Amino acid sequence: MTPTPHDTTRISSLSTDNPTPHLIPEGDNATPLDYGSSATDKLVLIIVGLPACGKTHVAQRIVRYLNFFLDVPSEIFNAGDYRREMVGAQVPASFYDPNNEKALRQLTEVRNAALEDMVQFLKLDGVRVAVYDAPNATTDKREMISNRLKQERIGAKQIFLECICDDEEILKKNIRKYLDSAPDYRDCDPDAAFKDFKERRERYMSDYETVHDEEGSYVKVYDCKRFVLNNIRGYLPLKICHFVMNLHTLPRTFYLSRHGQSEYNVLGKIGGDSGLSKAGLEYARRLADYARDVITVKTNTLANDYNGTTTEKEITNEDIPARLWTSTLRRTKETAQFIKHPSITHPGNKQTDDQDEVRDWVQLRPLPRRNLDELYAGTCDGMTYKEIEQVYPEEFARRQSDKLSYRYPRGESYMDVILRLEPLAHEMERTREPILMIGHQGILRILYAYFMGLSRDEAPYVSIPLNTVIKLEPHAYGCKEERICLMNKKEMLNDGQDEPVTSMPRLVVDKGENYAQDDPVMNAPAVDQLRAKKKVISSKADDSNYFWCERKRRKSG
Repeated sequence: MTPTPHDTTRISSLSTDNPTPHLIPEGDNATPLDYGSSATDKLVLIIVGLPACGKTHVAQRIVRYLNFFLDVPSEIFNAGDYRREMVGAQVPASFYDPNNEKALRQLTEVRNAALEDMVQFLKLDGVRVAVYDAPNATTDKREMISNRLKQERIGAKQIFLECICDDEEILKKNIRKYLDSAPDYRDCDPDAAFKDFKERRERYMSDYETVHDEEGSYVKVYDCKRFVLNNIRGYLPLKICHFVMNLHTLPRTFYLSRHGQSEYNVLGKIGGDSGLSKAGLEYARRLADYARDVITVKTNTLANDYNGTTTEKEITNEDIPARLWTSTLRRTKETAQFIKHPSITHPGNKQTDDQDEVRDWVQLRPLPRRNLDELYAGTCDGMTYKEIEQVYPEEFARRQSDKLSYRYPRGESYMDVILRLEPLAHEMERTREPILMIGHQGILRILYAYFMGLSRDEAPYVSIPLNTVIKLEPHAYGCKEERICLMNKKEMLNDGQDEPVTSMPRLVVDKGENYAQDDPVMNAPAVDQLRAKKKVISSKADDSNYFWCERKRRKSG
């Protein structure tokens, strides 16, 4: 039924008569987020486990997930980081001898310093999750932590998370990864480092005690495959448990690529569902070659087996199974159209898929995912930034002032995208095979920020250029990044992909009458101005002392 002019006038009058509106802290047109627990919940995860069982990797992933996707203030208190700062990074295995009284006093000071910082963190208002990451190998040490928390009367829930690694092959890979990334053995002889680390682990094993039912709530993780839960209740604890069940410590690689240049890219339009331009088709062909020659191939070269001796291996190539994810939009599917999908014989592996029989695998079988669809621009879909500024100047200004929370009219915000990417993050954490993800700028910004340790506020400004594959290799102490440009920007007349300077906050811009006269799509490389900042953040992610030093800086500030 069509409203009469009288009805329209009445509705218009009522809609503006709102003297006490409902205001949300995220701002106008933004997304209110609530992870589903009360504002007084505090949770302490006490990590338990021997060296090389993957406990630091699990702790880091939990904290990253809670901070980024659930927006729950979470912090890890790693005893190893405190020990490196207070005692030194490279200490011999004898330092962990239970009979070494001097070392015991130093380790007690280290644990107390980490525990004190954790207590102060938990005393802050609101929801908090603290992760105390240390071997905590005996019942007495765990009881000491519990007693301290009771004395402070913080009222925090307490869960022990014990990581147990009985599989020798997984243990060997964990040791290899630790020796490659941890600062404790930086610039050390590989054979000597392996021998020293094995001795350190054996000293912890001499008095190790597993967590018992009498100690309270716990989660036991056996080889990242079998899980035992005791007295776990509540939304947030169960959410964490579900996330932990998707984690593993094996090496994995993600390849992030935007679609090739689209017809809308050439015109400077955002959104839409256009096909690829000629330059986009050329990139698609080059991406297919890269997938065939790099992503699906493993090169075995001279390597150290970390078994005490260095052994030579032939330089050989072997096919490895890999996955391909795209969005459901036309431009990502067309970017994947030249990728071949041969069937290979994949020997099953109980470490990865609980199967040891030989099975067939279709390489890079395309899997379209709605989660990977580009941020929806709503009523602005198909417009250029200049058109948005002219037609919707207030919306343009809102996006400029708060790009993270801003939601396009009848469209999405980056906050909305974070919500719909959370399930995909679980899948990425769970998957063992390399994944090639062909997506969109806004989507890949979020996934890149999550794995690289960037904040939500920084995510909308990450540089994700066209024609580039971003290779990510997460590990316990950060994430390695490599960018491979498959097609130089000079080969394209105009990619139309640099966002307008006016969309970037905190930048001084000359907004004279003709500031965009020579650039109809306002094609200014604003992302370059944040590239230096991103490099600094990335270097922090590789610095094992960053987390500890950053806590000290925040406390002193």
